[in-house]
Amino acid sequence: MENSCCVCQKPKATLVCGICKSAVCKKCAQFTQEDSFSFLAKVPDDLTHGTYCGPCFDEKVAPELTKYDDIMERAKNIAVFFKDQAKETRLVKRSNEIFRVKDCADEDETLLRLAFFAAQKDYNSLIDVDITSEKIRTGAYQTQRWSGTGVPANLSDRKISRS
Repeated sequence: MENSCCVCQKPKATLVCGICKSAVCKKCAQFTQEDSFSFLAKVPDDLTHGTYCGPCFDEKVAPELTKYDDIMERAKNIAVFFKDQAKETRLVKRSNEIFRVKDCADEDETLLRLAFFAAQKDYNSLIDVDITSEKIRTGAYQTQRWSGTGVPANLSDRKISRS
């Protein structure tokens, strides 16, 4: 293995790019956090590494990261209607697919994961959302595990502003 950085050509590069496997120094390396793509159902292999050289990051990781961030922004703006709000959504055409998430840390994360899945498939609302928690006791320590379901739908702007 060559010990010079593939970007700046300085000797003693200590890191390795996750995609092209070439040596890269700490100054030239691009890093991603472990939870950068945590809301994706299946993270592509190229995005699972933590260290990248500049060219690989710019070519493969940066576009996916901006796409992920755009979907996350849309997910935060999705209209959500819970099961007990069935009166408001009874005339809305529902999608055939149902999104399910489980093993979430809290209620907000569960709702955001459902909204992320809806935004990823270009829906603008979630209806019939049902979020439940399960108590987990380990000795004297108690936590909760959250799960939820939701049906995606596309509402027109007129219907969203009225509700």
